[in-house]
Amino acid sequence: MFFMKVLTSLRLSIKCCLIFRALLLWMENLTMGAPLKQPIVFELVGFDVPPGQGPFLFFLALCAYTVVLLGNGVVICVIVMDRNLHRPMFVMICHLVVCDLLGATAVLPRLMIDFLMGQKTIFYLSAIAQGFCVHTYGTAMQTILGVMAYDRYIAVCEPLRYHSIMTSARLHSCCALAWIVALLLIAGLFSFHVNLPYCSRIIQHVYCSNKIMMNLACAPTPVSDIYGLVITWTVSTSMFIFIALSYIRILQAAFKQGRTDSSVRSKALQTCATHFIVYVVYEVTTLIIVVSYRFPSTSQNMKKFLGMLFIIAPPAINPIIYGMVSKELRTSIFQQFSTRTCRKN
Repeated sequence: MFFMKVLTSLRLSIKCCLIFRALLLWMENLTMGAPLKQPIVFELVGFDVPPGQGPFLFFLALCAYTVVLLGNGVVICVIVMDRNLHRPMFVMICHLVVCDLLGATAVLPRLMIDFLMGQKTIFYLSAIAQGFCVHTYGTAMQTILGVMAYDRYIAVCEPLRYHSIMTSARLHSCCALAWIVALLLIAGLFSFHVNLPYCSRIIQHVYCSNKIMMNLACAPTPVSDIYGLVITWTVSTSMFIFIALSYIRILQAAFKQGRTDSSVRSKALQTCATHFIVYVVYEVTTLIIVVSYRFPSTSQNMKKFLGMLFIIAPPAINPIIYGMVSKELRTSIFQQFSTRTCRKN
């Protein structure tokens, strides 16, 4: 008799739980069906920060951002001040520096505010601007590296005609084209957000991106998804093929010229080393993002960290690569600092 009463009470408890869960799902669907009204304020979930750990994580993010600003700031200042570095390769490095600063600045300051003050809300226009800058960074990085591959190909394979081919006008036209292509493609991507009704405020990431924001829409967005996949595949594949073919020709020319003079071969390879290492670092960090999602057991914090690695690692590492690989830039940096030190003394 006692067990029958217990069993009956358990059945009633289970029924109540099922009814309550159904009620919650109905309320959630009702909320999702109602489009949000402007001004829309999203909530970035961000990292799951243990209590009291926010200031420490803020300090780490501040250190990372300081490294990015100092490293890239030194590189661009030295190139601007030293007239001997006003050459195509270093001008393109300046464009890469601007691209790195764009990506890091779009994410890290907002992340520091989250760590220090716990502010997770972000307004609609700010979310669109952050996503636009992040996607522009990723696209422009590849198009600028493609232009650099073209420059290195001309420098090694057509050394006698290099200055007549890579004129100042053509240099600036190529760099402008790299930025314009990136801006137009990403502008087209974010044009799908115009008048798009959103039914949820929760962004399950550290920063805003097109796909994550599209997931908040009240209805499926197949056209935007297809367009995003097409431009991602087209830019990544075309730049990879173009850069690979350029380096195949560069290696052929370098080893052919090196038969008579080994110094020519080493010099040719050294001029391409900076570009090649920067490209590999960027591709490896983006590959890590893809691989991380293939392991469901990975924690959400780790996935989010790996998801923003391509915005932190290249901007922090690239200035070191420029200084270590490029002897001219390294020498100019030492000269600039030694000159200023002597003047102060």
